[in-house]
Amino acid sequence: MSNYDDAAALTMARLEMLGSVSQSDKFLDRRYLTEQHRQANQLTANWMNEAGMGTWQDAAGNIWGRLESAVPQAPRLIFGSHLDTVPNGGKYDGMLGVLAPITIAALLKGERHALPFHLDVVGFGDEEGTRFGSTLLGSRALTGKWPADWRRMKDADGIALEEAMQQFGLDFDKVSQATISGKDVLAYLELHIEQGPVLEKHNLPVGTVTGIAGARRLAFEVTGMAGHAGTVPMEMRQDALCAASAMVLCIQHTVRQYTGVVATVGSMTVKPNAVNVIPGYATFTLDIRSDDNHRRDTALEHILHELSKLAIQHGVTLSHHVTHDAGAIRCAPHLQQAMLEATSACGVSPFSLPSGAGHDAMAMADICPVAMLFTRCKGGISHHPLESITQDDVAASLAVLHHMVKHLSF
Repeated sequence: MSNYDDAAALTMARLEMLGSVSQSDKFLDRRYLTEQHRQANQLTANWMNEAGMGTWQDAAGNIWGRLESAVPQAPRLIFGSHLDTVPNGGKYDGMLGVLAPITIAALLKGERHALPFHLDVVGFGDEEGTRFGSTLLGSRALTGKWPADWRRMKDADGIALEEAMQQFGLDFDKVSQATISGKDVLAYLELHIEQGPVLEKHNLPVGTVTGIAGARRLAFEVTGMAGHAGTVPMEMRQDALCAASAMVLCIQHTVRQYTGVVATVGSMTVKPNAVNVIPGYATFTLDIRSDDNHRRDTALEHILHELSKLAIQHGVTLSHHVTHDAGAIRCAPHLQQAMLEATSACGVSPFSLPSGAGHDAMAMADICPVAMLFTRCKGGISHHPLESITQDDVAASLAVLHHMVKHLSF
């Protein structure tokens, strides 16, 4: 892997530079359609140009680079990931998957390797959804899935998406110009830090992703009866918080019966929220995921059945509504195989694992075959300043993807 040391060092140095572009002077925070998004696009375009790529920005604010094929009417192979971050995020989530392929393009250019396809690299402007609340805006623009009512989505400052696009020099009504046809796309490949501890546990620098978990999110409302903390007997109470707490523990117990399914209650509120008042109202959220849609939905049905029984036992009413629903996607088998073979050829033990986090590949799967390679990250930490990867692991990632691109057959 020593031949990739210099390439990995360059990629790491660029990640440091890009990681300094932030709308906060206290932590990394770079959101869609901000001045810092513009700066990130320009910096990335400069590196694309240095790699010998032509560049352009599309109608959704995504930045593109292309290493041209000499073949007339060549199809395209797309590498990509996102350039936006969560508030107080890390320097590698998303960004590695944009900058490493630029390095690969430079290697191919230097080798004068004849490509039978255009090699495209895209830096998506929004994957995290931290500004306008809806995720994958950048990649969903490519697939043509931008609902008209998105124009009214607002950020925390009350700025609507349509207005933010105007300020960025874009036009909401022309975003369809960013849509691409899947007919000439051979595949979409995404390199990403694992954001989990599995590769570290197995002492492996990279792993091939089998699929991306589908997530359903629900919001629950528990309605009981508020009352005086000192005068209502325990057996006569309709305590919404006690009921909600039992439901949270029930979710944890129930989901453990389903292999490959994870469930998280990440938020809870209580009213009146006073020390001497029995809680009469509580809300909580549920995020449930699996790379098997049927298994996930079966687990959810079981959970809902158990929660209904708990509501009766506690004398409260329970209601819920779905706030997010995304199906799992499978990575293309032939691309998985090519990635595993490339991993082995580079002297690394091939290893497969699912992704529990969402990625731009989920959107791109609507129009073309997709595949992902994970890079090990320290402690599985992500969405945090302690997010960390090593130069050696970046070298391994570059080696695998470089080999894969040179030996791909369709």
